[in-house]
This record gives sequence, C-alpha cells and structure tokens, in this order.
Amino acid sequence: MKVTDHITNAKGKTLFSFEIVPPVKGRNIQELYKNIDPLMEFNPPFIDVTTSREETIYVKKEGLLDKRTTRMRPGTVGICASIQHKYNVDTVPHVICGGFTKEETEYMLVDCHYLGIQNVMALRGDARSEQKYFEPTDGGHPFAINLVKQIQDLNCGKYLHESIESEHCSEFCIGVAGYPEKHLESPSLQSDLKRLKEKVDAGADYVVTQMFFDNKKYFEFVEAAKNIGITVPIIPGIKPIAVKRHMQLLPQVFRIDMPQDLIEAVDSCATNKDVRAVGIEWAIQQSKELKAAGVPVLHYYSMGKSDNIKAIAEALF
Repeated sequence: MKVTDHITNAKGKTLFSFEIVPPVKGRNIQELYKNIDPLMEFNPPFIDVTTSREETIYVKKEGLLDKRTTRMRPGTVGICASIQHKYNVDTVPHVICGGFTKEETEYMLVDCHYLGIQNVMALRGDARSEQKYFEPTDGGHPFAINLVKQIQDLNCGKYLHESIESEHCSEFCIGVAGYPEKHLESPSLQSDLKRLKEKVDAGADYVVTQMFFDNKKYFEFVEAAKNIGITVPIIPGIKPIAVKRHMQLLPQVFRIDMPQDLIEAVDSCATNKDVRAVGIEWAIQQSKELKAAGVPVLHYYSMGKSDNIKAIAEALF
C-alpha cells in the first residue's frame, strides 16, 4: 500500500514509522531483524531503508595501498523485499542520485516494481567523503527533482529509451526530503522551499523532513510550505540524541540548531547512558506536541540500535 493511502486510511490518527540502514556487507541480516522486532508491536505501516553511495577505500597490496571504490552497505532492495515478506509491512527504499547512472536507477525501480514495492524516497544524496561538494555521477542525475521525474515517467510507462504501452505500469508513491532549517547548500529557506515545490509539482506525493530538535521550526516550515502551495503530507523526522558527540556532529553535518535547554541537559550528563536518557525524554516531549498537533506520521531515524525508539514509542502509541 502507498504511504499516502496509509495516511488517508488512518483518518487523522498519527502513525509510527522508522528508518534503518542496511548492515555492512558480511554481517548477518538477523542483526537487523533483532532491531526491527521490538518495534513491530507499534504497527508501523511502512519502514524506510536507506541507500548508501560508493566509498573510496585503501587496501594493502604488496606493501602499498591500493585505492578502490566499493559500496559498504549494499542490499537495499533485497532488504526491503525481505522485510515485506517477514513482517507483512510496506517498505520504502531510498533512491539516490550519487553513485548511480540513470540506467542503474531504472533497473532498481523495475526490480522494486516486480517485488511489489510501491513506495520510494527520491534523494540527491551526499557528496563522497573526499569531495567538498556533491558531484553528479557520470550518466546520473544531478538533483532529486530529476529522480522524481524519472520515477513519474516510469509510472506512465515511459522508460529511458522507449515508451511502453502496458496495463501494468508501476504506481510508485514518491517521497522527497524537506528541510525545516533549509538544506545546507541552499542560500535561503525561501529558495529551498521553491525547490521543494518544484519536486512536488514534478510528482512527489509526500515529504519527510530532516531531523530537527525544536518543533517551532517544523510548524513554521509547514506553514511556509502551505503558503507557497505545497499541499502534500509533511512528515516530521525525529532523531533522539544518543551520545554527547551528537551535539557537535549533527549541527556540523546537517547545519541544524540545537535548543539551549537540550544543550544544557546534555552538558550536565556524566555518561553517554545519561545522554541517551535525555535524548529519549526530549524526543518523547517533541513527539507528544507533534502528535497533539495532528501530524500524519512520526518518523524516527533509528539507524542503529532500536531500544531508544522503543522507549519513545511506548510513551506515545
């Protein structure tokens, strides 16, 4: 079922969903299941699975370092199919520009269609670690809007090199990212909202926001989006603070602000266990306010261990 259909069928009730990352290749998928299992009691209608772009690694070879390119966390589509089969829940694979040609993207989408995956999240993706700015892959898309257009074309039976008349076209529900504090590369929030409007006009069906820690930023973002004509659901993305390092790392990587109350609460913690407890409580209070405001879904960035997401969900659902 499409994400938008889940939202419609909920009739105003706030739903619970979360996002996971594929395991590093060579690791057992059972480890992933162990983190998903505790969260299934909260009946998530869908689970997002991220896609990582390629990385540069150095391998020792005859006393020298051999530079190679590899993908450390492959398997997004396979994991989505496995989760759907094991848990009878919809999955949302992330489709990214970086590291994929247009043809490779088309092949991935065809695989998703055959596997009964009806939802995809279209993202530009990050720059490679050795790049200062994002550089499009040769033969790939430079922006998320180009992905949205390709996915929408496929929904109409239009492939890269031909149009196919068929009664069995894909019907992907397309999600895109929104940034309550603007994308780190955007010159202004208003400019960023215009880019979001373009993605919606191109066919995006819903928006999931980047993490934020001040709900006021989300409410202002939703209002500004409505004012420029964005009417699709805007789902808030929540990430609980788990370690002290997050207080420096998250603002640096995502260009987001931390509320002073949260900063002081984390600063007063003696251990990361204490920080984790603060992060859980902050996310609970965030979530309660958002739920009271009638947000369609509370979407949690679990990424690794799920115990903190479970604790938050227990207080809300």
